[in-house]
Amino acid sequence: MTDRAPQPVDRQLPTEESRDLLALVREIAQREIRPRAAEEEDSGRFPREVFTLLSEAGLLGLPYDGSFGGGEQPYEVYLQVLEELAAARLTVGLGVSVHSLACHGLAGYGSKEQQSAHLPAMLGGGLLGAYCLSEPAAGSDAASLTTKAVRDGDEWVITGTKAWITHGGVADFYTVLARTGAPGPKGITAFLVPGDVEGLTAAVPEKKMGMKGSPTAQLHFDGVRVPDSRRIGEEGQGFTIALAALDAGRLGIAACAVGVAQAALDEAVTYALDRKQFGHPIADFQGLRFMLADMATKIEAGRALYLAAAQLRDAGKPFSRQAAMAKLFCTDAAMAVTTDAVQILGGYGYTADFPVERLMREAKVLQIVEGTNQIQRMVIARHLAGPETR
Repeated sequence: MTDRAPQPVDRQLPTEESRDLLALVREIAQREIRPRAAEEEDSGRFPREVFTLLSEAGLLGLPYDGSFGGGEQPYEVYLQVLEELAAARLTVGLGVSVHSLACHGLAGYGSKEQQSAHLPAMLGGGLLGAYCLSEPAAGSDAASLTTKAVRDGDEWVITGTKAWITHGGVADFYTVLARTGAPGPKGITAFLVPGDVEGLTAAVPEKKMGMKGSPTAQLHFDGVRVPDSRRIGEEGQGFTIALAALDAGRLGIAACAVGVAQAALDEAVTYALDRKQFGHPIADFQGLRFMLADMATKIEAGRALYLAAAQLRDAGKPFSRQAAMAKLFCTDAAMAVTTDAVQILGGYGYTADFPVERLMREAKVLQIVEGTNQIQRMVIARHLAGPETR
């Protein structure tokens, strides 16, 4: 075995505390996540105990207010934590991103009373969240959602079906977007729904090409009742809340994509140094060396792009365009890098004996979730040229 294996990413972190935090994350990833990732993904096992451990370590509420149990970390630090977790196992990294997304509405738009009542348990009390926006007929066109919430005194009655819900059926709470008014984006309201409420059921999880350990399921709301005290923000403000959450969530997907790509590059470099053909390590051959160089360049560029967007967010500046760019570039890069990693390993790369085939299958979904990359291009173009005139 070569002694020239890849080293941990040399990160530029703002404080000593953040450096210690990333060291802790690497330790947890190496000890508790990476060793079981392949086996558990193959069997479709969801690692709930890992999320409990992350909650106990304060890693499920990193970008949120410390007064409610959050870690008060800047987004540029939080995203690098996601990258490390996703490099160990995407089910975990993406799961933390989804949980943070589910907390975003209440943390950003809830009343102080709501935040005091719910955020401590959501951020550090062992709970796991999910985000319910998409529906069977409302994916990219999320403003056309049809799940209804009808007011009945001091309660709301929610009826409808949500689709493609990460953590569907295993989450303790759901941030749900439902129609309370007229068609279109202004008729949507957000609610915080307990996972065990009567009338809420989950379908059998989808059978997916990757991320088999992360349950993705439809949720059926059959007259689910929630008190008005669980309405987040004002009536009709839900779509605004959803878009704000998605801007932040897209950065989470970008960071996860870079983590997956980094893991694939590390595997490819190690293999290329160990594998010998024609009397030399295959890393000596220029064609392969150029592939590795291009892979590393894509990863560094993606990391720089998501961090630049995160720094805008941390400074309180607009970052929607940059978030779309980061999500677009990083996920396309992850698909390219993982594909090249399989090629470098050759026949071995196509087998489950090495992780690169799993990383390639997982990278694909990142080009789809939280706005397909075609939607990201539309978002970017609108920032450049304004809305479409057709």
